[in-house]
Amino acid sequence: MPSKTKPRLSRGVLDMKFMQRTKVKVEKEADDEQSRALYSNEINQKMLNSSSNFLVESSYSICAGLVDGRLSFRGMNPELELLMEQELAEKQGRTKPEQPKEVSDQDMVKAYYANKAPTVSGSMGKKFSTKKDFKRKQNGDESGNKHPKKKQQFKKPRSDDD
Repeated sequence: MPSKTKPRLSRGVLDMKFMQRTKVKVEKEADDEQSRALYSNEINQKMLNSSSNFLVESSYSICAGLVDGRLSFRGMNPELELLMEQELAEKQGRTKPEQPKEVSDQDMVKAYYANKAPTVSGSMGKKFSTKKDFKRKQNGDESGNKHPKKKQQFKKPRSDDD
């Protein structure tokens, strides 16, 4: 009985210029054989003989863990990114139990307005103040007079000889 294996061409013959197409074909066949050997337990004969690229599954449980088809990154589609963030927040919200609050919202509001609100209005006032106003505040003149007091001149010390 003759063996079914094809005779293989030597590497020297395949490296010749006129044998390049044959070389590519032989390499492709060798790769196909290797892949068949690797996936022989997953690929059945029906898959090998069929010309269709589709697999029909009776259950949709395979699709349960898949990511949505529409994705956006780096602001390319802001509306879609907003939806993705909301879905992520919902998923995290379900897994993370809400912690009890130590300070109520009303107490936080009172503390904020008692401590921060005057400084907020003060900082906005600083933004629109002039250099003169700033210098007046540094010197301690907060009465708001437009005309500052005259600088005091240097006085000679009294001589107590008299």
